[in-house]
Amino acid sequence: MNKPLRRDAQYNRDKLIVAASAVFTERGLEAPLEEIARQAGVSIGTLYNRFPTRAHLFDAVFPERLGTVLSFGDEALECADAWDGFVLFVTKLCELQAADRSLNDLITRRFPDATAVAEACGHGLDKATDVIERAQRAGVLRADFTFADLVTLTWANARIVAATHDTAPTAWRRHLAFLLDGLRATAAHPIDEPPLTSEQLDAAMRA
Repeated sequence: MNKPLRRDAQYNRDKLIVAASAVFTERGLEAPLEEIARQAGVSIGTLYNRFPTRAHLFDAVFPERLGTVLSFGDEALECADAWDGFVLFVTKLCELQAADRSLNDLITRRFPDATAVAEACGHGLDKATDVIERAQRAGVLRADFTFADLVTLTWANARIVAATHDTAPTAWRRHLAFLLDGLRATAAHPIDEPPLTSEQLDAAMRA
C-alpha cells in the first residue's frame, strides 16, 4: 500500500517543481502559490504538504539552477584582459536578471529561510570579489569599487529590467554601458559617500 503512495507523492512533487520553476521565472518569487498548484494539476493542500513554506519550494527549485547559471566567474577570471573579465562578469549578471525574474529576485534579495538557495548564491558569486580585485590590481577598475557596490548596481538594473521588460527589453544594456564607463579607473574621482557595510547590505537585501 505504501509504495504507490510514495510514487504518487514523488510524482506530485516533481510536477510542482516544474510548475514552480516556470511560474517563478515568468512572474518572480512573489507569484501566487495557487497558480503553481493549478499548473501542476494538484490542490494547494498538496503543495503545502510537499512544501510547507515558500522557502522550502525555493530550496527545491533553485540551487542547481543557480550553480549552473552563476558559473561565469571562472570564465571572467580566465579572460586575458582584466577589464574584459570584469565587464563579462557584470554583463552576464545583468543578462541573467533580464532573462529570468525569479533569478533576478534571488540575486537582489535575501531569503534567510531558504538555506540551500543562500548557499548556492554564495558559491555562485564567490568569484565576484576575485574578479573585482583582479581588475583593480591591473589598474583598470576604480580602486574604491566594492562587492557591495556590485550589489547596488544589480538593484538599479533590476528596476530598469522591470520597467522596460515589455516595451524595450534590452534598454538595460544602455544603462550598463554608462555605468561601466564610469567605473574605469581613468574616470574615477573621489566619492564622499562610503560603500555599504556588510551589515547594511544584508539588512537592505532582507528588506
